[in-house]
Amino acid sequence: MITVTDLSKSFYIHRKEPGFVNSVKSLFVRKKTAIRALDDVSLSIGEGEIVGLIGANGAGKTTLVKILSGIIHPDGGSVRVLGSNPWQRKNSFRSAISLIMGQKAQLWWDLPAADCFLLLREIYRIPDKEYRERLDFLASTLAVTGQLTTQIRRLSLGERMKMELIAALLHNPKVVFLDEPTIGLDLTAQKAIRSFILSYRDKHHPAMIITSHYMEDIKSLCKRIIILRKGAVVYDGELAHIVSDHAPRKIITVRLDETDGMADLSHSLPEHLGTFTRQVEKTLEFSVPRTLAAEAASHLLRTLPVEDLTINEPDIGIVIESIMRDG
Repeated sequence: MITVTDLSKSFYIHRKEPGFVNSVKSLFVRKKTAIRALDDVSLSIGEGEIVGLIGANGAGKTTLVKILSGIIHPDGGSVRVLGSNPWQRKNSFRSAISLIMGQKAQLWWDLPAADCFLLLREIYRIPDKEYRERLDFLASTLAVTGQLTTQIRRLSLGERMKMELIAALLHNPKVVFLDEPTIGLDLTAQKAIRSFILSYRDKHHPAMIITSHYMEDIKSLCKRIIILRKGAVVYDGELAHIVSDHAPRKIITVRLDETDGMADLSHSLPEHLGTFTRQVEKTLEFSVPRTLAAEAASHLLRTLPVEDLTINEPDIGIVIESIMRDG
């Protein structure tokens, strides 16, 4: 449904030189600096996939989403979404996609949601029967049926976001772009939005791309993630495999049956098996090579009065942050 090959995009900004003379010169001759937003990006997303698009601020996430939705043009490469070039903005293409941005509203604040949806029904020319069925399904699934006649401005942030989702999905799009869909919401509203997205995907099977800074969004919704760093794809694969692929060490946590007075336990593990990282009262933590975790655990069990021992993977969020930062 979505195929991107060698996609590139640059933006040009005016460079300001310090000093009064340079400021005057810039009125007549401006120096431009090229900022590479996307650099030879290639990817493919199929029907029913929910893909998480991750990256630090300025990594190129929003630029990629805007190109795929036809808002801006790329400088080079090939893009096909539902068999079309997005920037041609054909009506058939626009009626088959939806872009939901958590920080931007598309509904009219002075109108109740029901009136906004009627206007969208006319814009997308949705048959009345289909419109009623879709609205009933979306409103009941999101538990906002009782708020449809309330002015948008009088709704809570979570309720407004649910109405934005309904508005974006009324025309049954085949490709959905979700840009920070849970930003600013409380934990209950976030959970409701995630549950709805999964149920909608199971019923309608659209291709979905989600950008979010909340790791819980990514872990709950996405089996596959794409990580961008400085406009380039640095990881494209299963979320479940990212720790084993990019984290060469595991964490062993040991809870002692006794502390043996004030003994220094930082050398409890031979250097080749791992390193001591911290101690909190009777709990010790060690960082060990992934391939030697079992051997390290066995050594600790033999040499220390162990009450409990666990071997854990490093936090997935920390691993992803490391990839975004420096690979």
